[in-house]
Amino acid sequence: MKISHSPSDLPEQRQIIDQIRELSRHSNDFYQELEMRSRFVDTYQDISRPGSSVQLHSHTFYELLYCRSANGVEYLVGSDRYKLQSGDLIFVAPGISHCPILPPNMSGPYIRDVLWISEVFFNMIAEDFGLAAEGPSEATLLRTAGTRWEYIGRLFHKGVEETQHQQYGWELAVAANTLTILTHLLRANQDTCSKPLQAEKPELLDLVMAYVERHLAEKITLADVARHFFISESTITQTFRKKMGVSFYRCVTQRRLIAAKALIEKGSPMEAVAEQVGFSDYSSFFRAFKQEYGVSPRQYRKKQAAPPEGKSIGAGP
Repeated sequence: MKISHSPSDLPEQRQIIDQIRELSRHSNDFYQELEMRSRFVDTYQDISRPGSSVQLHSHTFYELLYCRSANGVEYLVGSDRYKLQSGDLIFVAPGISHCPILPPNMSGPYIRDVLWISEVFFNMIAEDFGLAAEGPSEATLLRTAGTRWEYIGRLFHKGVEETQHQQYGWELAVAANTLTILTHLLRANQDTCSKPLQAEKPELLDLVMAYVERHLAEKITLADVARHFFISESTITQTFRKKMGVSFYRCVTQRRLIAAKALIEKGSPMEAVAEQVGFSDYSSFFRAFKQEYGVSPRQYRKKQAAPPEGKSIGAGP
């Protein structure tokens, strides 16, 4: 987080952020490669209204969500699906595929307070305070409503208010508030009386997503998946259109590219990355990556390898 800015820069930066947030209301691809504004912590409130959707994506930062209004929304993390209600907390580590599933008949908006934490900031906390062993796993979902941890929602709201009002020192206040939230999340995660969310009983979408996860490096066809589950191709097609808002093949491609980003960040050779995530050749991988994220695989690697002082750390709930 940059604590100081040139006064002339702030209005322009705020205007850009506001414009991006407005675009998010109209673009299903908004979260695919959204970057953090600061080096350390971003927080804001996000709203998805009936008729909108958020596609499968991952981040290069940690994401914490506090659900304020669910209205039937489910949440897909990897191949596990959870039914949300107000007061639920979702923690997702970098590189984990996830997205909310908005029902077509949603009666009201899906409202959540969002907290993005860069790996630099999170790792610094974990190392300096010895929290690595006690920290949340790659994905942690907790239900706070009706528990002793219900007050955590007020902490999220406090951070959002600091960002909205942007009074002197607000960025420092957001960073300090984030430390408080993480502390209480760790305590809740260790509490034997807490209520971790349990994944829903697997349905067709979950089973197919798990199949895709297992066969990501192989050729995956709609016909093969339909035969595997003894159902029609149209049933799978309709399920993905209804639940995910995209075609089966588009969802498979998105999942392949999420895995590809993780391999690129680890320094794997580009041709090997394409093969390991199931693309027939580098050219098809290049085209898919560029179309999805707006940059080439090599540009993405260069961007992620840039020194922390010279880049925004991140990628979008």
